[in-house]
Amino acid sequence: MSKPATALYDYDKYWAECFGIAPQLPMSREEMDALGWDSCDIIIVTGDAYVDHPSFGMAIVGRLLEANGFRVGIIAQPNWQSKQAFEALGKPNLYFGVAAGNMDSMINRYTADKKVRNDDAYTPGGVGGKRPDRCSLVYSQRCKEAYTDVPVILGGIEASLRRIAHFDYWQGSVRRSILLDASADILLYGNAERAIVEISHRLARGERVADIRDIRGTALMRKDTPDGWWEIDSTRVDRPGRIDQIVSPYVNTQEQTDCDSKQAEAVENENVLRFVPDAKRNRSKTVIRLPSFEKVRNDAVLYAHANRVLHLETNPGNARALVQAHDKRDLWINPPALPLSTEEMDYVFGMPFTRVPHTAYGDANIPAYEMIRFSVNIMRGCFGGCTFCSITEHEGRIIQNRSEESILEEVEKIRDSVPGFTGVISDLGGPTANMYRLACKSRKIEAACRLPSCVYPGICKNLNTDHSALTSLYRKVRELPGVKKVLIASGLRYDLAVENPEYVKELVTHHVGGYLKIAPEHTESGPLDKMMKPGIGSYDRFKEMFERFSKEAEKEQYLIPYFIAAHPGTTDEDMVNLALWLKKNNFRADQVQAFYPSPMATATAMYHSSKNPLRKVSYKSESVETVKTPEARRLHKALLRYHDPKNWPLIRETLKEMNLGRLIGSGDDQLIPLHQPDENKIHGSARRKNTFKAHEKRIRKGKALSQHTGLPPRAKS
Repeated sequence: MSKPATALYDYDKYWAECFGIAPQLPMSREEMDALGWDSCDIIIVTGDAYVDHPSFGMAIVGRLLEANGFRVGIIAQPNWQSKQAFEALGKPNLYFGVAAGNMDSMINRYTADKKVRNDDAYTPGGVGGKRPDRCSLVYSQRCKEAYTDVPVILGGIEASLRRIAHFDYWQGSVRRSILLDASADILLYGNAERAIVEISHRLARGERVADIRDIRGTALMRKDTPDGWWEIDSTRVDRPGRIDQIVSPYVNTQEQTDCDSKQAEAVENENVLRFVPDAKRNRSKTVIRLPSFEKVRNDAVLYAHANRVLHLETNPGNARALVQAHDKRDLWINPPALPLSTEEMDYVFGMPFTRVPHTAYGDANIPAYEMIRFSVNIMRGCFGGCTFCSITEHEGRIIQNRSEESILEEVEKIRDSVPGFTGVISDLGGPTANMYRLACKSRKIEAACRLPSCVYPGICKNLNTDHSALTSLYRKVRELPGVKKVLIASGLRYDLAVENPEYVKELVTHHVGGYLKIAPEHTESGPLDKMMKPGIGSYDRFKEMFERFSKEAEKEQYLIPYFIAAHPGTTDEDMVNLALWLKKNNFRADQVQAFYPSPMATATAMYHSSKNPLRKVSYKSESVETVKTPEARRLHKALLRYHDPKNWPLIRETLKEMNLGRLIGSGDDQLIPLHQPDENKIHGSARRKNTFKAHEKRIRKGKALSQHTGLPPRAKS
């Protein structure tokens, strides 16, 4: 078992606490002078504009380090063409902390079709191009140029998802760990509060960064495996090396659907070691050797195998260290950080955030801030395990909750101090809207479980799905004086919601701003299995509840389902069937979400290797249908927008090639018309509002609409 982590609030404060709390973390030498600082202890370099709000990473880390007594400066969106901008606050006493921002810079900059975006939601004025590609890599190199002897600590979601050899969609090849390319000293992955606080105090005590090698949630470079460690060889797909039954790199996650009742019973009886061939082996001193960077770069099957092993080592309760050779050095990845307790979550979110952008931006609009301005994050993590999503890789699958008291205090602070508040809380959620206080029924089972999802292929029998705590929270926030409306804009797991009709009724009756966005993603089992998403039957159950409770509340409300095109495992036939389902249900998608292969995601491994890492990988194992060519991706997107006349010629041609000409015609069971309208009619059709837009127009009339929190709209992410 892991030793208990030091609580974030239990460290002895650094001597600079005597300077007190800064009204806002300084971005200039003039601000430092006003605070009486001769230097910064830590300088955070970020690709986002500095907004002192808990939805922005630099604000959370900066305020947390300030609470531990350190003087923290911010360099936001610097000119990366030279080192000059990185010298603006002088030389930091301890280190530079570098992060790309709230998004991977490549996903922020390019669409799924690799086209350059003209906007950036995290920049004043929404202007694009204010950060470089592979932002954290470039910033780290500039920091080293500015002050060669100052350590660089790399963190944030971009570093987190690129901590290991990873497939880079934009280059179409496997890149080595960003830690090497950035020339940083150490990399933090996940929500790194524990790691950053411990590193800061150890450096402040005079410890060298090269000697800090044992902190969970970090990656670093080594020359060899240290003495006293047992190394498991998993560099080949056919012979994964000596493994144990409980924590093997090759537990079959598809077949072990209920956390394995025998395993669970053994854990409850504290007899886990009976299953281990050598009970003397210490899991905390065990490391799994993955195929080297050079091997996974040249062999896509080995890449899929490495991805599988990595994802099986994500539970903080049983994860082991990983090592991957990069030329003559080893990338060493320590196990994930232990989740924050509720008290620690309250401590982090209780920092003295101003909740507004830095005054240096004046009246400039920062779109991402406007989206989350009146929102509250109530939890972290997601146990859904969707293969195309990066939440689990970054935040983990164990839900970390805030207390009701902390959440209510934040709502009151918004009410009393945030400019422009009209009484509407735009979101009360997190990565997922309805996982608040949901967890495994047994801590011991949770610590031993190695399944990537608690809700696929069905809801685990060991998962507590009671939504009563969340329902109670909604009611208490709604009853606060000055709060007129509380909207829920975070993504909803409707397969969990349908297990709690009282929650669905509460949500639909009081917390929907006219329409609710949910994400079935597809209707067909092939792609859904590769996504690890529930079947469309769960959506149908939720839709029935939603409509029934809306009717009871005498409200005109609508569901807006999102679907994804070109996901691994999707055939042309699957997309045709989805299009027919959309037409049958009178859905006309305005935005199309195409699969975006983000670094390190399981679905990205499928895309690159055409193998399924959800099962044991070998050269003869299951192949996965992949959609890679621009033409094929264009077709899948066109089928999602079957109603657009501009897409009809391509769809007609495809249906004929598939011997599905019977679907061409004007019948109810046919997909598109036989004849193409003239150009004037096409343009007229394009100008008409589709079904969703018509609903939205009715809803907007005299009402405030919910805003999505944290990230840009799903179609862009």
